[in-house]
Amino acid sequence: MKEEIKKKIDELHDDLISSICESIKMPSVIAEATEGCPFGEEIDKSLRQVLKLCDSFGFKTVYKDGYYGYAEVGEGEELIGILGHLDVVPEGELESWIHPPYEGVIEDGKLYGRGTQDDKGPTIACIYAVKALLDLGVKFDKRVRFIFGTDEENLWRDIAKYKENNEEIPNYGFTPDSKFPMINAEKGLLQVYLSSENSSNIELKCGGALNSVPDKAIYTGSKVDELKAELEKLGFEYTCEDGKVCVIGKGVHSAVSDTGKNAISRLCIALYNIGERSNTIDFISQVIGEDANANNILKDCKDDVSGKLTFNIGKLELTKEKESLGVDIRIPVTYKKEDVVDNLKEISSKHNLEYSEHDWLGSIYVPEDNFLVKSLRKVFEEETGLDSTPLSSGGATYARALDNCVAFGSVFPGKPKTEHQANEYIFVDDLMKATEIYALSVYELLK
Repeated sequence: MKEEIKKKIDELHDDLISSICESIKMPSVIAEATEGCPFGEEIDKSLRQVLKLCDSFGFKTVYKDGYYGYAEVGEGEELIGILGHLDVVPEGELESWIHPPYEGVIEDGKLYGRGTQDDKGPTIACIYAVKALLDLGVKFDKRVRFIFGTDEENLWRDIAKYKENNEEIPNYGFTPDSKFPMINAEKGLLQVYLSSENSSNIELKCGGALNSVPDKAIYTGSKVDELKAELEKLGFEYTCEDGKVCVIGKGVHSAVSDTGKNAISRLCIALYNIGERSNTIDFISQVIGEDANANNILKDCKDDVSGKLTFNIGKLELTKEKESLGVDIRIPVTYKKEDVVDNLKEISSKHNLEYSEHDWLGSIYVPEDNFLVKSLRKVFEEETGLDSTPLSSGGATYARALDNCVAFGSVFPGKPKTEHQANEYIFVDDLMKATEIYALSVYELLK
């Protein structure tokens, strides 16, 4: 059966790529709510499109008020969940893309577009994986339910609504929204705002999504020449045009913020050094600096299961009236939220900043002796010959939405994670291999 499954996946290649490209063409970034579209019309279109695809394959589909949808196949009491999301982060600066972000272009074996890796591509790959099993006449004595989310990149109001509606919770499952071999431990995710009245004469607006390390921060004030000199002294990359200084960083997902370069932090460090003062600038430059592990908040916050705490300054706004600093923090699984919050409140208050919580998702840990972990490891090892030891992550995936759920793929070891970045892409060959692994994994779980 294994070879038949692989052959069937190969036959579905063109249809799979076409379906992903169709979804990529919908810029499903969160937008203003309209009637029946709580997260904007493009996200709603994307949800309806994927449900229509599932319906065409014979799945039973349900659409719920624009918040979420699901598609189910099989019979039996046991329910396997596959969770994916159809919303994407903004594309950022269009000039940074070598191909338009919402077209779906293949070049040099890579499929480019926003959502190819996070998470439309892998989600649709899983749909085709189950279709392949159905086409081969595999008997589904358990039910498989795809749960399609629409607010994963923001506040998870989709999953909250799913639970609020008392929808059936799968017994176990996975989300194809990370990397192989699998993520069985995810850090706690805390997003907060630190704010105050603006007692300075500085106005700034930098960054955007809290879960992305900002790769640019623009200054348009009166100290352009002094700022340029200080940036050069510090060795911080920048550009200058039309009286605007643009500090250049390196954008990455905030879960790995210590591998990026935060443009907001660099701008604030330089501004502080040339004598500019404000509550947020002082806090950033004197407390955080370029330390994405925030040792001045909680020193050596790390554990063997999930690694180090990460601290990302994702957004900074100084208007005439107010200062607001948006922060994304990933807390190791053996630490409590309060371990970080109490220290952060105390330190930020010394800079006259008021703490307010924006979002919190608790950590998860599925032990290695869990049957789900062992089943997925078995398939991955057999199909790749690679080490299948589970990993930890600072990322927040829908695995947190269920008990006995892990993040499983779709990025292979040694391959770049391009989510949340310009020129997001996925290797087509890797996508097809992942589809095989998903099909074989569902086949294994059905036994």
